[in-house]
Amino acid sequence: MLEFDAHPNVARLPAPLLEAQDLSLETRGAPLLRQIDQRIRAGRRTVIMGPNGAGKSLLLRVLHGLIAPSRGQVTWQGRPLDRQARSAQAMVFQRPVLLRRSVLGNMRFALAAAGTPRAQRTGFAWQALAEAGLAGLAHRPARVLSGGEQQRLALARALAAEPELLLLDEPTANLDPTSTQAIEARVRAASDSGVSVVMVTHDPAQARRLGEDLIFVHAGQVVETGRAADVLLRPKSPLLAAWIAGDLIADRP
Repeated sequence: MLEFDAHPNVARLPAPLLEAQDLSLETRGAPLLRQIDQRIRAGRRTVIMGPNGAGKSLLLRVLHGLIAPSRGQVTWQGRPLDRQARSAQAMVFQRPVLLRRSVLGNMRFALAAAGTPRAQRTGFAWQALAEAGLAGLAHRPARVLSGGEQQRLALARALAAEPELLLLDEPTANLDPTSTQAIEARVRAASDSGVSVVMVTHDPAQARRLGEDLIFVHAGQVVETGRAADVLLRPKSPLLAAWIAGDLIADRP
């Protein structure tokens, strides 16, 4: 099983927050994910990287319970992943899914879904929008925001639920540097507050900025994993080394 081992002079890391055990996914006989054994540690920022079509987003959805695996299982704190476990997680997609209401209305809805008492929702919503830099847009329809603003709102809604685990599927894809910087800052702040993060990214530079642990996926398989700084600096896999160098790699092993 692939896992992140502590250095000899460091205490052994705690049990995994989330674990994939012999995880495989097939559709019409075609393998999409293959025998993945992977542990996600609590309190860490884990990045999942790989070329287009590698299975990164599929893996994230299976880990979150949106897609059932063909074989194997996902466990949450040692127990089968169920609805209660999923309620401790939040996911932000590459394309934000926003309600047909104002920015403030989207935040109030997210807080209601999270069980926030009605009397506290408006105050908490304004606070969350201020932290996301969106307070000045509170009464604007959410769906007319720019791409970066929509993604910041989607992230603010996800964090309103106070999740233990935040899953992000390329949240800064196709965004300008200013929006990317704002989202990375919110992700780092959430991590600093104790939220564990699993983030899909196609950008090695972003992985260096945010990643503590790294999982490199190719053709539905985990090829290499470890501490992000070490893996990106000294990759053991020729596939990962080639991909970091910008070379084209085949979509099959």
